[in-house]
Order: sequence, then structure tokens, then C-alpha cells
Amino acid sequence: MNLRKVNEYIESFNRLIEEKKFNKYEDELKVGVDLGTANIVISVLDQEGNPVAGVSYPASVVKDGLVVDYVGAVQIVRNLKKQVENTLDTVLRYAATAVPPGTEDGNVKAIANVVESADMDVIKVIDEPTAAASVLGITDGAVVDVGGGTTGISILKNGEVIYTADEPTGGTHMSLVLAGNYKTTFEEAEQIKKDSKREREIFPIVKPVVEKMASIVKRHINGYDVDKIYVVGGACSFTEFEKVFYKEIGIEIIKPARPLLVTPLGIALNCIK
Repeated sequence: MNLRKVNEYIESFNRLIEEKKFNKYEDELKVGVDLGTANIVISVLDQEGNPVAGVSYPASVVKDGLVVDYVGAVQIVRNLKKQVENTLDTVLRYAATAVPPGTEDGNVKAIANVVESADMDVIKVIDEPTAAASVLGITDGAVVDVGGGTTGISILKNGEVIYTADEPTGGTHMSLVLAGNYKTTFEEAEQIKKDSKREREIFPIVKPVVEKMASIVKRHINGYDVDKIYVVGGACSFTEFEKVFYKEIGIEIIKPARPLLVTPLGIALNCIK
């Protein structure tokens, strides 16, 4: 994996979101809808996989791969889709989406139904760590997607996914710990968690949660020939995150820039008819 190129790719997508701009394109578009626990992201790429447009919205309509507010989820996806369509002056007809590894069939269908209720045909549902691996361009190793509600793991060998797992423990658990520590609401704790200026203050508080994530990963990769672990997802954004994982697992940990946006990009890359 060329980490510099991967980071440049992710940053180019992030700029489109932050600046609310788009890139010119030809032919059909690849669309990814990431229904995350903390954010919903729509990513739009051209046929070569180059970022065209994107939009993100904080939401709590999905928990651990389960849609807990179906009507709200559909409304948010509809609104985001309309924003992108107005920007690009086109209609988004097809999309791919993703779920945590091991998600039950009924929950997979519910996720797909949200996207289809927003008037897009779902042409592929992929597991989140495997979507991330598409962006990283890796064929061997373990990809760990630390989401809002769960820690998902995919182990790849020669380009094939040979093992997947997913366990509850993610960014939500960090926020719960912070809410208890500061004696505040969950919503306020979410904002504290995302305040990069307070990272040195809050990371020691959430460190036990990160250690638990690492122990989950260590247990699942036991017995597999894994020499690198790639971490993605918004909950791994802390600067010291990799150090904690390495200390617990003892395997090289690689984290790309803007880890929250890796999986959404990977979902769109897999939007192939």
C-alpha cells in the first residue's frame, strides 16, 4: 500500500465535502451510501474511482448495523441525495451500501431498504472492513473498522477475505465513558470526544475502551498469519490510537488520513453493476 497516495485520495474527497464542490465527470457515476452509527455519508465517484462529490451528516439512526429509526434514516438519505443531485445536476439511480461483518440477513435487508426508499437501486451490499480494503489497495493483512457501535475485522489473504468478525465496542462506548466521567449528557459527551483541542485531556479517559477494542482484534486474528493491521473509522481518529493497539497486539498498525471517510469511499468503489 502506498500510504501517501491513499491519503491524497482521501483528502481530495474530504475537500469536496468541506468546500461543497464537485469535480467534472463523464459516463455513469459510482455511488456509496454509508449508514454509520454516528454519520451518514454519500460518496460519488467516476468510473475510474476518482472523487466527484460527497456529503456527510451526523446521525444516530443506526446502531450496531441495526436501523433503529427507519423513517429518520430514509429522510436523511433522501435529503443528502437531493443535495448531491442539485450540485451535479443529475439523478443518482444506483448505489452500493455496507454493513458490519456478520450482520444478520434481516438487518442487511433493512439497510438496503433505507437506500432503496430514497429512490436508489442497491446493486451491492459489502461488509465495511472489506470496503475499506478497496481504498487501501491491500491484499493481505487485517482491516479493522472502528465504528460508532462496533469493531469490525476482516482478514485478507491473496486478495480474498478469509475471515470476518464484529463485536460491540466503538465510539458510542467512548462517549458513554466520557458522559459518566464529566457527569453530562451523551450528546454533550459526543461533542467533547470530537474536540481535537481536548484530546490530551480526554484520551486517557477513553483509553480503556481502545484497549478493549485492541483485545477484540487480538483474539480474532489469533491463529492467522497477519503482519499488518489497518485501522479505519471515526473512532480511531485519536493520535495515540495506534500506539495503544500496537502495545496490546504487537503488530504494525497503519492508519490512513481521515479514517472516517475510508469506508464510504470503499463502498462507492464497489458500486459495480
